Amino acid sequence: MSEPAELRKVLVLYTGGTIGMKRNHQGVLVPAPDVLTGKIKTCPELHDLDLARIYSVRNHELITRVSSSNKAIVYQIREYHPLLDSCNMTPKEWVIIAKNIEENYNDFDGFVILSGTDTMAFTASALSFMFKNLQKPIIITGAQIPIFDNPSDAKNHILSALVFASCSDIPEVCVYFSNKLFRGNRVKKMSCSQLDCFDSPNYPVLAEIGFNCRIYRHNTLPRSERGHLMVCTNLCERVGILYIFPTLTRTQLLSFLEPTLEGVVLITYGAGNIPSHRQDLLDVLRNAVGRGVTVVSVTQCIKGSVGLYYETGKCLEEIGVISCYDMTVEAAYAKLVVVCGMVSQSEERAELMKQVFRGEMTIQH
Repeated sequence: MSEPAELRKVLVLYTGGTIGMKRNHQGVLVPAPDVLTGKIKTCPELHDLDLARIYSVRNHELITRVSSSNKAIVYQIREYHPLLDSCNMTPKEWVIIAKNIEENYNDFDGFVILSGTDTMAFTASALSFMFKNLQKPIIITGAQIPIFDNPSDAKNHILSALVFASCSDIPEVCVYFSNKLFRGNRVKKMSCSQLDCFDSPNYPVLAEIGFNCRIYRHNTLPRSERGHLMVCTNLCERVGILYIFPTLTRTQLLSFLEPTLEGVVLITYGAGNIPSHRQDLLDVLRNAVGRGVTVVSVTQCIKGSVGLYYETGKCLEEIGVISCYDMTVEAAYAKLVVVCGMVSQSEERAELMKQVFRGEMTIQH
């Protein structure tokens, strides 16, 4: 470099996932502790030894350059112990991640979370609602193929996530996968076998990487100019998801809506419909709402929105079920977990669920 680079600092939280797994003696992938950072240090595109010498990068830090700019990214990887398969991710881990970011918020320009893909949409959604007044990028990524395999999608994902975390100035929790940056509370995992496994069915991408990096600012959230970062860590785990199906019985619904449940996401037919002639089911739902359970509705369809288009949907609104419009199941669940932890009164919870927090839904009038 002819002139000193502008150094940007990123904290990488490595929680686990396929990205750093290895095969065991049975040939199945398992978390492999204390090896990912060493592997990354051997990848020239992820750790530039010349830059490390020029800028006297410390032993626990890595550095990479940003092509076509005079920026370099200095980053640290903090590995969680134990590493988690994403299927084992729970609200407890979301709180740990959020607290780690809060503790280091003033020391870094952005954050990358390396995670498994199976629950990535849940994690991204939850974190988006847990942070208020966020002014720095939080980029979640992972891989379908471990970094130790060749070829792998891991190295590209790590590098691109670092670039977006350090240089994009997007004040959101995002998911980066297969050259696309998505709003975190809008994504769904669409495939368990394709590399291009994430999509945002009801909201456009925030950025794309091709020959050039294109950021679509009109799709990103505006930067909050007021208030310090606030983190909601009191999460409610007494929230469930119920898929409406043709043979659902009153007994099954009663069993699901047990007395300790505080919030429910109903995954309804089409534009938010359930059988309007099933008075037994409607009575159970009405009683649940009456005793303070917050019940919300999302569609079973990948694309589209819950709306009051049919009598079979109107009957849900009449008994107090809240429309989540075009929210994903994952976002609706995560929002309920956060909202039910924030306030205890069912009326307050209902009002909060109707509000747009972080661009998670498009309200249709």
